[in-house]
Amino acid sequence: MIHLSLIGIGTGNPEHVTLAGVRALQAAELILLPRKGEARSDLVDLRRLLCRNLLDEAALSRVVEFDLPRRDRRDDYLGAVDDWHAAIAETWREQISCHLPQGGRAAMLIWGDPSLYDSSLRIAERLELPGQGVEVEVVSGITSLQVLTAEHRIPLNALAEPVQITTGRRLRERGWPEDAASVAVMLDAGGAFQALAPEGLHIWWGAYLGMDKQCLIDGPLAEVGPAIVERRAALRERHGWIMDVYLLARTPLLSRMPG
Repeated sequence: MIHLSLIGIGTGNPEHVTLAGVRALQAAELILLPRKGEARSDLVDLRRLLCRNLLDEAALSRVVEFDLPRRDRRDDYLGAVDDWHAAIAETWREQISCHLPQGGRAAMLIWGDPSLYDSSLRIAERLELPGQGVEVEVVSGITSLQVLTAEHRIPLNALAEPVQITTGRRLRERGWPEDAASVAVMLDAGGAFQALAPEGLHIWWGAYLGMDKQCLIDGPLAEVGPAIVERRAALRERHGWIMDVYLLARTPLLSRMPG
């Protein structure tokens, strides 16, 4: 039997790892660290730092790095993602079979939380190890939305109002979700909020949340939207990659809007 722990590690700050996450990491006989290419070397560096901070020398010897397959950028987005997930599952299978041929406990460090716009659970569902069963454990982590609202000192939703979590792609294609007072946007390739009429909207934006390069901007969308687009482009150029998330609201989240 393979016991696979998907451990949410927050957004880059080692202090965001929960005690349950630390226990699962220390119990693992194999800790898999994915590499995503030179442009995102910061991400694997942070995982390495986290492991060095939390594990002793014996446990560090159980850390194995591997290269993730690349996603095909074809027009059939869902089909390309499905094929990509299948390729990642095969890579996981190869690594686990190689390093735990008799079974045991494996762990993977997941940015944020495995439940929120992360595909690790879907990939784990595809994992097939001949002659071995796979038991998946999820260890919750701190999400980027939690860090975003904490850093801006705001709630996620207005009083007694709903909030919808969506992607930049869907916001751009479908506009403001019906009946939503607040909209949290993730996986935005850049500036999807520009597809909206900005009047009456407030935005709270954050990039590299939890990291030393964290950047925050908030204000009326009509005023700060162009500045966010410009800052985002500059940060991406400087670091070679960017992870950002933002919250939009029509209704004040607090009695007095910050900013």
